[in-house]
Amino acid sequence: MNTTLNLNEVDSHLESIAATYTEATYPQRLKKMLQGLKCARNTKDYKEALIEVQRLSAPIVAVLMPMVLIGLLVVFSAANKTTDRIFDVTFIEVPTPPDLEIVPPLDKPKERETDVKVDVVIDQPDVEELKPTEQPLSPEPATIDTVMITKSPVILKDLIGDNRKPRIRGILGVKYNNSPETEAAVERSLRWLKKNQQPNGSWRNNGVAMTSLAILSFLAHGEKPGESEEFGDTVQKGLEYLMSQQDAQGRFKGSDGHEYSLPIATYALCEAYGMTLNPNVKKAAEKALATVVNGQHPSGGWDYNVKQTDRDDTSYMGWCAQAIKAGHMAQLEVDGLDKALKLAVRGFKKNAGTSGGFGYTAPSGNHGMTSVGTLCMQLLGAADQKETKQSLDVMDKWMPSLEEKFAGIGGESLQYYFYYATQCRFHAGGKRWSSWNEVMKRVYVPAQKKLAKEVSGYVDHKGNPQEIGWWENKDHHTDRPVMDTCLAALQLMVYYRNLPTTSVAAIKVVDVLPVTTVDKDDVVVKPTNI
Repeated sequence: MNTTLNLNEVDSHLESIAATYTEATYPQRLKKMLQGLKCARNTKDYKEALIEVQRLSAPIVAVLMPMVLIGLLVVFSAANKTTDRIFDVTFIEVPTPPDLEIVPPLDKPKERETDVKVDVVIDQPDVEELKPTEQPLSPEPATIDTVMITKSPVILKDLIGDNRKPRIRGILGVKYNNSPETEAAVERSLRWLKKNQQPNGSWRNNGVAMTSLAILSFLAHGEKPGESEEFGDTVQKGLEYLMSQQDAQGRFKGSDGHEYSLPIATYALCEAYGMTLNPNVKKAAEKALATVVNGQHPSGGWDYNVKQTDRDDTSYMGWCAQAIKAGHMAQLEVDGLDKALKLAVRGFKKNAGTSGGFGYTAPSGNHGMTSVGTLCMQLLGAADQKETKQSLDVMDKWMPSLEEKFAGIGGESLQYYFYYATQCRFHAGGKRWSSWNEVMKRVYVPAQKKLAKEVSGYVDHKGNPQEIGWWENKDHHTDRPVMDTCLAALQLMVYYRNLPTTSVAAIKVVDVLPVTTVDKDDVVVKPTNI
């Protein structure tokens, strides 16, 4: 049987077969879907169109949904966004009333001299001969701007407090009963010191020790680099000199034989850092302070040259104790410092007499070292110890004097002893202070040697001629006239240099590290007295 094929039908049939294996384009599928949606609901085309709606909407939803979520996040973030604003802020120091001021009680150093016949303020007849040390030193030179102070928009409150600022000095002076005459004598002495400063920043004769005492005198009056118009440069040059004389181990050139210059310079640098917060001063102070701390004996005392011996020298210990106290108040970072503060109390008690008083290198009841031990006990937080109270009783018989001897006081360095005694009586307060103060003012002020402004050769920062003044006492162990002048001036600045250790305003609560010891008579130091 012959069959005739219609070519057109064949082509149409092939096309329909091919269509079943060909994926329609997105526009084609969309067109077909729209056409199907127009058909009756019960038709095949309408049902296929609904299925196509689901298939075609999936990609769209997958793209649009994240975009919507991101948009919402952007909207919400914009709603919570705040505009950064820049404020001009000025930091200032707000003077604190003296009764609320937290001030560390620091003490004035006593000096040993290099070229002087005697190096210590001690009258021990069998003291070993002074032998200058020959230990080579390698001083680190200080740059010209070592302690340069620059103006800053942020004024930092120093660690000593506001009591040395002019307005507060006046308030405290009235409170503790100084006078215009004592303050005038202090100002004359500071001007005399400035006039007699050497070109290299030092003072004669024992450069390091005398410079340290002079710096302490200026700082006691609130004079510091960058702020004091009249004396700021003087203090800066003095500090730069001290740092130029320090070696890598923290010691200083020009030893006085027993190296009193080390703890006295340490004291000055620590107090200077506490008032200036200068990082270069801090570095020098910490190096020196570490040497003093490491030289402390297990007994709590110190000996000449901060060497390890069984000899506890109350005079030398006095400067070491003042140095570590100043370092503590300046918040310097030296290993063992807190422990040294507590241990030092036991060192002084070792040289305390059974019924009061402190001896030179052994217990004694009538030596001038009584004032040294008593003040250090007060500063170290042991004012309530029986040794301190009994020693104050011993000193009740003392009165300020510039003579060579005073009845009942052993030793040949009366002004040195009274430098400590003035502070002891001030910290004790009450009648002990008022009776001492009245005599001190009557004795010290008239004893000052003076040059009138017409002949002094001194012109202040405003171009005005001024009087200058100094002291020369009769001590056997001194570096006069610089040391004599500093010791007297520091006594006449006791009114505002440090608040009494018995005052709530002077309390600085600290955690003192426990001392590991096998002794049963370990000393309890009360932080509230530190």
